[in-house]
Amino acid sequence: MDFRFDLIRDYLPFFLEGTLYTIGVSLLGILFGTILGLLIGVGKMLKNKLLAFPFILFITFFRGTPLFVQILLIHFGLIPLVIGQTSAIVAGVVALTLNASAYIAEIFRAGIQSIDRGQMEAARSLGQTHLQAMRYVILPQAVKRMIPPLGNEFIVLLKDSSLLAVITVPELMYWGRAFQGQYYKIWEPYLTAALIYLILTLSMSFILDRIEKRLATE
Repeated sequence: MDFRFDLIRDYLPFFLEGTLYTIGVSLLGILFGTILGLLIGVGKMLKNKLLAFPFILFITFFRGTPLFVQILLIHFGLIPLVIGQTSAIVAGVVALTLNASAYIAEIFRAGIQSIDRGQMEAARSLGQTHLQAMRYVILPQAVKRMIPPLGNEFIVLLKDSSLLAVITVPELMYWGRAFQGQYYKIWEPYLTAALIYLILTLSMSFILDRIEKRLATE
């Protein structure tokens, strides 16, 4: 096998650009997905089943269908319907956000419900509203328990962002496919992409592990 390091060197600027896009769309998906996931998770816990149903339906759909299919539906259907024309980057961020929020919603729900109900009752007896009790008493305790599953979801999202190559978001995998198509090489582009993904996921795992340990000591 004639492994061409020179081709990898020539493509490094493109891989660097793709890495920045991968980090960018993943961070946006994580940020918006966490915010939306919290709202959906709380919505699912509403006592009124009719009000909770749309949130349950949302979670069921996005957890029960492939992300690849969701990306295509959003890119070719939803985004043109909303803004009149499609945009690969916008569609990619929206797809990652919606998919991640469905999983994060369940993480928030499980984390919140793991806190003893007496905590809420005690906060309410001290004069706090339900929202204040949730913000100052329940969520701070629940977040510590949610860090490991949230970390796993963030890492999964980072790797799943590679699917955005199919709608031509110029992220890491897009340039790996471009490399392979230009030089008809397999090992060089995909091993390089795999190594970069490995570095990114290990870095995120390290950061999340530090955060988890820091919270455990507080």
